[in-house]
Amino acid sequence: MLMSTQASRYAHLLLEARAKGQLIAPLSDSDALTVADGYNIVKSMFDIRTAQGEAMVGRKIGFTNRKIWSKYGMKEPISMPIWTPMFGSTVRYTEDNRGVQSLQGALQPRIGPELIFKLAAAPAPDATVEELAECIEWMAHAFEIVTCPFPDWKFEMVDSIAAFGLHGSLIVGEPKMLSTASRRNLGEVLANASLSLSCGDELRSAGFGSDVFGSPVHALWQLHQMLKEQPQFPPLAAGEVITTGTWTNVCAIAPGETWTSAFSGVSLPGLTISFV
Repeated sequence: MLMSTQASRYAHLLLEARAKGQLIAPLSDSDALTVADGYNIVKSMFDIRTAQGEAMVGRKIGFTNRKIWSKYGMKEPISMPIWTPMFGSTVRYTEDNRGVQSLQGALQPRIGPELIFKLAAAPAPDATVEELAECIEWMAHAFEIVTCPFPDWKFEMVDSIAAFGLHGSLIVGEPKMLSTASRRNLGEVLANASLSLSCGDELRSAGFGSDVFGSPVHALWQLHQMLKEQPQFPPLAAGEVITTGTWTNVCAIAPGETWTSAFSGVSLPGLTISFV
């Protein structure tokens, strides 16, 4: 069990690395850390950022795409989803699903195309997947810019939890309000949808909604289950924006590039983002 003072020390180390754009060694190199230790560091970081005046606007769920688990982790591959608080300072909304994003200070940035939900109501503790879908106000397509403070993207799962869940920033497209009818079969519709991701005219990656823990709605339900075992964090609440995980493997990005996405099987516009 990680002592609170040590969790705070690691939290400050990660916050400093982020602020200065500096790489650091994985925390697991010097300590035998557990998943619970990772979330203790997250809690310490949450308290620090809140005390500094930042406001949590939602949560980021990571590693919901089982197809990419084997690509990450040094001693053993990633084996479950993770999550992290998401603050207003790292979330922005596009106009007409187009935008320009600076990569200044972003450590080893990569892009992941995602689906996000905004909650209209807090789900009951024992909510089913279907009941959880009833709590969703709208959904939107988004690009998450993931960053990594560990050299060459080499880390263990606990490191990824502690390091902001690898969350850099979130670029959100046009929200689509959901009707009662559309919520009823939302999980199935999204599971059968597909997405393509291109840089310029070159297709870089593609994936299905079913790759995201069976469906983005199922990923949201998994977060709900995880939070029930973590009483140090607040449960899901009305107004929160939740990212549900990348539909493809994340791709390295650089200034000067323009990335676009397109959906099939679901009525959502793609995004076009230029990086500077």
